[in-house]
Amino acid sequence: MKIAYFDAFSGIAGDMTVGALVDAGAPGDALIEALNSLDTGAVLGFEKTKRRGIAASKFRVQAEDTKKHRHLHHIVEMIERAALTGRVKRDATAVFHRLGEAEASVHGTSIDKVHFHEVGAIDSICDIIGACFAIDALGIEEIHCSPVNVGSGTVKAAHGVMPVPAPATAALLEGIPIYSRGPEVELTTPTGAALLRALASSFGALPPMRVLANGYGAGDRDFPEHANVLRVLIGETTNAPEATTVSVIEANIDDSTPEVLGYSIERLLEAGALDVTLTPLVMKKNRPGTLLRVIAKPEDRETLAELVMAETSTLGLRLYSAERRVQKREIVIVQTPHGEVRVKVTDSGYAPEYEDCRRIARENGVPLRQILSEAGFAYLKSIR
Repeated sequence: MKIAYFDAFSGIAGDMTVGALVDAGAPGDALIEALNSLDTGAVLGFEKTKRRGIAASKFRVQAEDTKKHRHLHHIVEMIERAALTGRVKRDATAVFHRLGEAEASVHGTSIDKVHFHEVGAIDSICDIIGACFAIDALGIEEIHCSPVNVGSGTVKAAHGVMPVPAPATAALLEGIPIYSRGPEVELTTPTGAALLRALASSFGALPPMRVLANGYGAGDRDFPEHANVLRVLIGETTNAPEATTVSVIEANIDDSTPEVLGYSIERLLEAGALDVTLTPLVMKKNRPGTLLRVIAKPEDRETLAELVMAETSTLGLRLYSAERRVQKREIVIVQTPHGEVRVKVTDSGYAPEYEDCRRIARENGVPLRQILSEAGFAYLKSIR
């Protein structure tokens, strides 16, 4: 499968996305020809530039009616009339629906009554449709993205000065891992957020892939802190272990009882922690203590951190990101003499699901090791 990975370390905008994909090999002339079929009157072009010494492509749209308001059905009609493939029309329409839903949520109205303001401007229309065209032209079947840098400070919008991320952007980024780093400006725009919301299938570390091409799309500004570019890596999937980003929460504790620590583990796992461990420590003044370590999904980090502070006596935490490698796996259900058991199967072996075996052992008054053996035998028998 051909996949793309967007590295949004400087955020993401529509023009950055188009620039990165053309820089990676999408046909710029064909893209401009397709956008001209929208009859917007815009002058479109690409130019090579640099951001902090990194060569990148800049997509430019020059149009007069940048303040014209449109409803969703006006934009959908433009898309349907244009000389675009079915996939481009479908993807572009899906992106605009996501934008409409976000705007409707922010303003407390229905999607049909939303005025698209800046999003309805010609440059945003060309950005979204251009990005969908480039994805289709490159044959990209699946899109993944890093955690998204949204920037900070304020941005001037149609309704006045708003904090970053702007309301529509924040709505579009719900459930997506984000962070703020760098200059106090808007790094992720509603257009960029809508592209990710509608088209990306996962967010986290770079997935296993054999890289075929890469490209850089330039943002408008050149920052002293970092290269203001969106990087895209395009490649083919491999059989390497799955890579994901996790958050690690740690606390050194020297004054909690075993009962409290045991209860904390239960609460953290119930709240969604991927794993919780306790490790003995010798702390300052030669005091025996315990290292509590929680592995969490990035979106669960703050909830679990608050839970650690509430349930233990710690006065502080360490929070950091780590890469997790997970083997590809599938679940196979086997029938044992005492009931059904799920079995996890990977390239390197198999393992009966402990909770299933534990439950069956207790219900039938049979030793756990017997159920584990029966499940293993049943799986091996099923693959012969």
